[in-house]
Amino acid sequence: MMAEIQPMEQFLIHKWVAIPAFHVPGVGLVDLSITNSVATMMGAAALICVFFLAAGRGKVVPGRVQAFGEILYDLADKGLTGPMIGDRGRPFLPYVFALFSIIAVLDIWGLVPGTFTVTSQLSVTVTLAILTFLIVVVTGFLRNGIGFFKLFVPGGVHWGMLIILVPIELISFLVRPVTLSMRLFGNMIGGHVVMYMFASFVVGMGAFALTGGLASLGFIGSALSLFMVIALFALELIVAFLQAFVFAALTCTYLSDVVNLDHGH
Repeated sequence: MMAEIQPMEQFLIHKWVAIPAFHVPGVGLVDLSITNSVATMMGAAALICVFFLAAGRGKVVPGRVQAFGEILYDLADKGLTGPMIGDRGRPFLPYVFALFSIIAVLDIWGLVPGTFTVTSQLSVTVTLAILTFLIVVVTGFLRNGIGFFKLFVPGGVHWGMLIILVPIELISFLVRPVTLSMRLFGNMIGGHVVMYMFASFVVGMGAFALTGGLASLGFIGSALSLFMVIALFALELIVAFLQAFVFAALTCTYLSDVVNLDHGH
């Protein structure tokens, strides 16, 4: 008898190395145990470091690794920070590049069968979104001082309309971490669940067809499900890269709002 299918089981966090929790004043208990999520993030960080160390050797005639590394760097530099923030965006290039790299690697890593998809965890996507939000707020105050609040006052609008528009602008600014985190989380968990369900149809209908007779038609359904899994995997691969790009692009947009605030008002 086949085991009951649990599509959400692939997103459960399991402890691999248990470490006793300790109390931090003002924070509470902190558990630093190594979980499948932590191990995946450590592995992704190590992979990124090794890749860019190899890509940054600076040969006169670049090899494939170096060429690919330069393409990714140009994507972050000339495709994101440069056109979206301008010359003032250069100091933020390392952050945007790191953000894009880690999200892309974690997204693609999660597509490998048997691995854990870190970006399907809301706590991870929220942490990345809050980090971006804090950088935007701190940058806004450091560069503009009290003028940061001009961000919530649309230019060229009658003062009577500001009573309505300022709260709307403020709310839209405060919900940015929510939209950033939910977009990445929703795309990752949704795509994986659908792909898992079709994969279960491949096995389930194939096993049913083995019983013989009219049930043999199940092989057709199993084959169609296998085709859908392949198609969805290709789509998920594109989405994984695209979501990393979108997260980094929105980060650049939010940074541009505060970095170029004096130019836009």
